[in-house]
Amino acid sequence: MKKPLAAFGAGLIFAVGLAIAGMTQPSKVVGFLDFFGQWDPSLAFVMVGAIGVHFVLFRLILKRGTPVFGGRFEVPTRKDLTPALLGGSALFGIGWGRGGVCPGPGIASVASFGAEAAVFVGTMALGMLSYSLFEAQRS
Repeated sequence: MKKPLAAFGAGLIFAVGLAIAGMTQPSKVVGFLDFFGQWDPSLAFVMVGAIGVHFVLFRLILKRGTPVFGGRFEVPTRKDLTPALLGGSALFGIGWGRGGVCPGPGIASVASFGAEAAVFVGTMALGMLSYSLFEAQRS
């Protein structure tokens, strides 16, 4: 019971942080990406803050040896760039730049009960399901 509560608490803190930072507002994100128009650099501070916290805590947490709610740390070891990784990254970036929403803020926006957030999360889930079915057929 502790693990789901901890996961929910971490997700809730993340969602509140996204909302406070303005990351759930697509116009704010698109403004950040509009370098040659009315550029809004405020989200750069959010990213720098997040990178700084991660930089410090990631190293401290790995010194524990094992996670609090698991048997071992799941740290990726692959370092190669595959066409699927590059294509997926490009598709993600294009979608984020055009729509101003990525998965974390999109899910956090569902709490607003807005139709746009529901459509975003629904189509994201449909895309994930489609990918899973595609991968299952390839195997």
